[in-house]
Amino acid sequence: MAGVSARSRGWSSLCRLYLRVHAVQPSCGRACHGWQRSVKSRGLLCLMPSSRLPVQAQIRLYSSNEPKEGSGPTELNATSSTEKPTADPIQVKVKAVLKKREYGSTYMKNNFITGVRAMNEFCLKPSDLEPLRKIRRRSPHDDSESFTVFLRSDVETKAMEVWGSPEAIYRERKLRKEEEIAYRENLFRNQKLLKEYKEFLGTTKPRLSTASMFLKGPGKVVMVAICINGLNFFFKLLAWVYTGSASMFSEAIHSLADTCNQALLALGISQSARTPDPGHPYGFTNMRYIASLISGVGIFMMGAGLSWYHGIMGLLHPQPIESLLWAYCILAGSLVSEGATLLVAINEIRKSARTKGLSFYEYVIQSKDPSTNVVLMEDAAAVLGVIMAASCMGLTSLTGNPYYDSLGSLGVGTLLGAVSAFLIYTNTEALIGRSIQPEQVQRLTELLESDPAVRAIHDVKATDMGMSKVRFKAEVDFDGRVVTRSYLEKQDIDQVLQEIRQVKTPEDLEAFMLKHGENIIDTLGAEVDRLEKELKQRNPDVRHVDLEIL
Repeated sequence: MAGVSARSRGWSSLCRLYLRVHAVQPSCGRACHGWQRSVKSRGLLCLMPSSRLPVQAQIRLYSSNEPKEGSGPTELNATSSTEKPTADPIQVKVKAVLKKREYGSTYMKNNFITGVRAMNEFCLKPSDLEPLRKIRRRSPHDDSESFTVFLRSDVETKAMEVWGSPEAIYRERKLRKEEEIAYRENLFRNQKLLKEYKEFLGTTKPRLSTASMFLKGPGKVVMVAICINGLNFFFKLLAWVYTGSASMFSEAIHSLADTCNQALLALGISQSARTPDPGHPYGFTNMRYIASLISGVGIFMMGAGLSWYHGIMGLLHPQPIESLLWAYCILAGSLVSEGATLLVAINEIRKSARTKGLSFYEYVIQSKDPSTNVVLMEDAAAVLGVIMAASCMGLTSLTGNPYYDSLGSLGVGTLLGAVSAFLIYTNTEALIGRSIQPEQVQRLTELLESDPAVRAIHDVKATDMGMSKVRFKAEVDFDGRVVTRSYLEKQDIDQVLQEIRQVKTPEDLEAFMLKHGENIIDTLGAEVDRLEKELKQRNPDVRHVDLEIL
C-alpha cells in the first residue's frame, strides 16, 4: 500500500479516505493494526474513537473490479503474494453521526409553566417569581399574541429555596386546598343569604340578559306558547267538567302537557346561556336538547298515556254526554289560539333556516333549534287534535253514540305519541354528537387543502355540538419546506450565513441547529393558529378547531 491520506474538515462534512493499491507487501498485516486480513469488497462497519463525542462511522469499500455472475464474493488477501496488484482506486466513505441522547422516562427540565400555575402548584408569591428568567412564548388563546412563562426547573429550584423540602411544599399545598374549600362553602352560604335578602326586599336591578332572551327568537316563541296553552288548558278543563266529553278531557290534558313542557323549554333556554366554567369548558348549550328530550318524554307519558287511558275507559264504560255547544265554542277558540302560536313558530323557523341556508324541512329534521321545534310540533299536533276532537264530538252529537268521542280521545293520544317519538329521536341524535352535512365537511377540508403549507388532510371529524356550534378535528400533514421557507423569510439571511460560517465544532453545530430548530417549531405552531383562525372566520359555526400535526 503506497499511502493513506485523510483530512478532517470538522463534523459538518463527511470524512473521505482514498486508498490506492500499488503493490502488495508482506508487511501489510503489521500496518493494519488488527484490521481483518480478508476484507469484503462491499462494506465494513466499525467504531472510530473521538476525543469529543462518540461517533458511529460506517465504512464502505467500492472497487471497479466487479465479480462475475455466479461467483462468490471477491476477497483481498493481504498476505498472499500470488495476486496481481491492481491500480483501480478503492473509495471508503465514513459517515459521522452524533450519539443519541438518553432523556429517561420523565424529562421536565425544559418544560414551561405560567406564573399562575407556578404560584398554585409550588406555593410561591409574585415577588418570588420576579428574579426568575422570563420567556415570551406564543399564546394559545385568541385574545393575546404572546404571554410570559417560566422554566419549570427554575421554579422548582426557587420553591426548594423558599420552603426547604418537597414535604413542606406538599403540606402548604394541602393547607391552601382546605382554605379554598372553606372559602367556597362560605361563598355558597353568602350567595344563599343574598338571594333571600333580595327576595325579601325585592330586586331593584332587573336581569336584562335573561329577560332579553325571551323577547326575541326561540325564547319569544316559547313564552307566547306558554301563555296561550295555559289559557287553553283552563277553558278546556271547564268544558270537560261541564260536558264530560272524553275528547275534551284529552284536549285539556294535551294543553296541560304543552304548558308544562314549554315551561321546561324556557328553563332549558335560560340554562343554556350560562357562561362556561372549568367543569363545563364547552358551555351549557346542550341544556336545550336535554329540556326538549324531557319534554318529548313528558308528552308521551302524560299526554298520550292519559288520552289513551281515558279513551279506553270510555269504550269500556260509555257515559251519556251533555250538550256540546260550549265545548264547540272552546274548541273553536283553541283552534284560533293554537293556530296563531303555530304561525309564530313557523315564521321563526323560516327566518332561521334562511339564515343558515337550509330549507324548512332540513332545519326541522336536523333539529337546529330544539326549543322552536318542540313548539312547532306541539302546536301542529294541537291544531290537528282540535280538528280530530271536534269531528268525533260532532259524530257523537249526530248519532248519539258516545263511542265516537272515545275514539277521538284515542286518536289524540296516538297523535301525541307520534310527536313525542319524533322529539325523542331528534334530540337523542343531537345529544349523541352527530356529524355535520358532508357538503360542509368538504368545504372545510378544501379550505385547508388549498393552503400551501398543507400537504394532506386525514381523519377529519366535524361534530355538531348543538345550536349551530361545530367542533372540527383533523390530522394535518404539513409541508416542512414551506414552513421552513416561511421562517427564513422573516430572518436576516446574511446573519444566518454568518452563523453557518462560524460552525467549526460539533458544539457549534448543535447550538446552531437547536436555535433554529426551536424557531421552526414555533413557526409551525403559528401556522396551525393561522389555519384555525381562518376556519373560524370563514365558517362562523365552527367554534372549536383541533388540528393535529401528522
